[in-house]
Amino acid sequence: MKKNMSKLDSIIRVLLALAVATLYLIGKIDGTLAIVMMSAAVIILLTSFVNFCPIYKMFGIKTLKGD
Repeated sequence: MKKNMSKLDSIIRVLLALAVATLYLIGKIDGTLAIVMMSAAVIILLTSFVNFCPIYKMFGIKTLKGD
């Protein structure tokens, strides 16, 4: 897996995952919506830690400069 995400992209993904987790913890989302959003947040968080997004690869997107 070759990195294809910039540092800014990773930071935005972490913040987005934290926002979803916060919404869940304060009770703004629940039920099926919470399960779907938390699952997406976990995937987004994992991709931010490895700096690789399979969807970016599929569409030929690369936010990482250089390489």
